[in-house]
Amino acid sequence: MNKFFTAVLSLLITLCVALPAFGGTRTITDMAGRTVEIPENVERVVCSGPGCLRYLTYLQGQNMIVGVDSIEHRKTRFDARPYAIANPQFKKMPLIGEFRGHDNPELILGLEPQPQVIFKTYKDMGYDPDELQAKTGIPVICLSYASLAAKRDVIYKSLQLMGEVIGKQERAKEVCDFMESHITDLKKRTADIPKEKRKSCYVGGIAKKGPHGFQSTEPAYPPFRFVNALNVACPPKGKGKPLQHANVSKEQIIAWNPEILFVDISTSQLGENAGAIHEIKTDPAYQSLDAVASGKVYTVLPYNWYSRNYGSIIADAYYVGKVLYPEKFKDIDPAAEADAIYSFMVGAPVLATMTKAFSVKGFEKLELN
Repeated sequence: MNKFFTAVLSLLITLCVALPAFGGTRTITDMAGRTVEIPENVERVVCSGPGCLRYLTYLQGQNMIVGVDSIEHRKTRFDARPYAIANPQFKKMPLIGEFRGHDNPELILGLEPQPQVIFKTYKDMGYDPDELQAKTGIPVICLSYASLAAKRDVIYKSLQLMGEVIGKQERAKEVCDFMESHITDLKKRTADIPKEKRKSCYVGGIAKKGPHGFQSTEPAYPPFRFVNALNVACPPKGKGKPLQHANVSKEQIIAWNPEILFVDISTSQLGENAGAIHEIKTDPAYQSLDAVASGKVYTVLPYNWYSRNYGSIIADAYYVGKVLYPEKFKDIDPAAEADAIYSFMVGAPVLATMTKAFSVKGFEKLELN
């Protein structure tokens, strides 16, 4: 009899351990079209891949994190990730693996407490989500990143899915509405400017997995698109889809000769004798540009930093609008607007902290002498 009760008790303990917290499960379909069974109530998670923890921070769910990837532990002079600056506690949390989705199942299984769900962006980068789920026994939910200008419905769906999983549906809607309302505001301010009166511009030094020189640009640069600017690097309608990133020839930039130039301050990571700012100041070819001769060169914030920082994109758009069409943005203080955006999206006004390491600041007219 004792053996019988011992066996029953052992079985009950096993069942209790196996059951998810609070006893129930539900099924969701992730952004990769995978059907995933998850606990009814999710309170502990980890985020794998570029920008995944940013999404969670947007939804005010960062306190659910029980481990982080290696990028959060990096000691670096430069960091343009508002979500991380606003949450320095990430630097002290246990590791789940290397950055860019190179997860370590053993590290994840060694976490205490255990995550109930693993969120993963860029499913084709690093560890395969199905294999990770099989090795850890923890549900893996794939999320997506996309262009804020061209495919923000994908962003919104990802945020809404994450919100559904962690019980932050209302916050997810607020974040999506916040971004959409700002983009609508930006477009409305410049919608009535005739095409012939729109100023031509170019942005160089765009970050892409690290700093680059002046030839690095984005033909689909969202801040330009949001204020209806004429991006000289963007192909005319019907001439092909604008790229997210491109390296254009110096000769082409000279031929375009845009009225106004912008420089991504991430380029200053290359040092005083390299990068876009050094090139503009010292290269005779660039000095022949009308914008350089007239001193119309301005700095913008980097946003390609462990994938896209959407708050920085919107902040850059307000500054670009203020430079191009000051009469349409006379009520806007770009720095104050940026901090208002960061305060809503990541919980803190991080502009000054984010830019202090760079040799030049964002939202300034570049001194060329």
